[in-house]
Amino acid sequence: MSADVKSYAAVDLGASSGRVMVGRVGPDSLELSEAHRFPNRPVRVPEGLRWDVLSLYGGVLDGLRAASQVDSIGIDSWAVDYGLLDADGALLGNPVHYRDARTEGVAEKVWATVPAPELYAATGLQYAPFNTLYQLTAARSTTQLAHAQRLLLIPDLLTYWLTGQQGTELTNASTTQLIDPRTREWSYDIAARLGIDLGLFAPLRQPGETAGVLRAEVLEETGLTGPVPVTAVGSHDTASAVAAVPATGERFAYICTGTWSLAGLELDAPVLTEESRTANFTNELGLDGTVRYLRNIMGLWLLQECLRAWGDPDLGELLLDAAKVPALRSVVDAGDAAFLAPGRMPERLAEACRASGQPVPESPAEITRCILDSLALAHRKAVEDAQRLADHPVDVVHVVGGGTRNALLCQLTADACGLPVVAGPTEAAALGNVLVQARAHGLVGDLAGGRRLLTRTQPLTRYEPRGDPERWREAQARLAGS
Repeated sequence: MSADVKSYAAVDLGASSGRVMVGRVGPDSLELSEAHRFPNRPVRVPEGLRWDVLSLYGGVLDGLRAASQVDSIGIDSWAVDYGLLDADGALLGNPVHYRDARTEGVAEKVWATVPAPELYAATGLQYAPFNTLYQLTAARSTTQLAHAQRLLLIPDLLTYWLTGQQGTELTNASTTQLIDPRTREWSYDIAARLGIDLGLFAPLRQPGETAGVLRAEVLEETGLTGPVPVTAVGSHDTASAVAAVPATGERFAYICTGTWSLAGLELDAPVLTEESRTANFTNELGLDGTVRYLRNIMGLWLLQECLRAWGDPDLGELLLDAAKVPALRSVVDAGDAAFLAPGRMPERLAEACRASGQPVPESPAEITRCILDSLALAHRKAVEDAQRLADHPVDVVHVVGGGTRNALLCQLTADACGLPVVAGPTEAAALGNVLVQARAHGLVGDLAGGRRLLTRTQPLTRYEPRGDPERWREAQARLAGS
């Protein structure tokens, strides 16, 4: 390898799988390869749904061993979930899964102390039942929390096991609903009023800071030669993915697609209006002082659950069949919390269509088309609402993440939004992770410079809008009236 090319390991953990990717970065080059991929299978135990975090850590170690020698390591994952440590630094049980039922009804208890409009004005986070604030409220009377001396979000927990150093990376901390997006510091007033001890959290870290170096035991297990630094990246995977949006200006929207669809804008300041709250937009923190102003949409979780129920048929053939189904025959609200829990997804989608008086999709192709039309419609509404609420018009929609492989979804999104869609890169979170590491080590300049490098080096596909936009307006009106 050339002396001016550096190698970075990006640990990227999603809700259904984890991967260790290796990015090789030079002055005008960026190559990404997969070292190791491993499943992320939550486990239902008598007390509820839990993450198998030890298996994930084992997958990370296996991936670092497969990656071979690297100049740095960065970790990103899904948001909101955490592990609790005792006074000796030992993990107090497997982390609770955000889809666990323990937060049912908790929001109303929180709002009785801090009304929802006031909570939004202070933290800027959209309501989601699994936000860390609600999880901590639900855990208040538990033995585990009573014995906890430290709370580490998932990427920070794995970083701690690799390095022995504790910290709380800022972009992920902003998903807890305990950060003030204006000051980019803890919201001490909100925490105090809700009886949440911010002393449980380790000090805040900024993306690009060194989070420690690999412990001797980790070096021995992975075969790496030290010192190997671990660099704090945008440890919320969406923060890393947005950093890898290959935009050439400011007038763009993005949709990070995968288990979830995160659709919105990159702004310089949060939007904390009551109208923004009622529209269910969130203000999460991004790189370089940016705000990720977005709406959470259920995403390809709907299709993933159906595929599981159908015995995992060939997705390519299913999408070809779905493309032949008449468009917009039946649509559902892809942001409806009714679809949050796993199980019986085809039946639940059919029931939702029946309840709204629409034709009931029956075959896998019909249900798949219903899902993709519904996601495109949700993408359309999120992009429209974000532009209006933030007074920030856009000319193009960038789709990044796993959904870029779904050409039908990308085309339907362009049709629904009435805007060109640029799809790619697929491994956006891993690439954003790598770019932050490369920048921390002097190989890449600012955020715009990293995006220019992506545009030059990554395959991108452009979809132009087609068809009658009036049909999408009619479908949106039909859904709003159902």
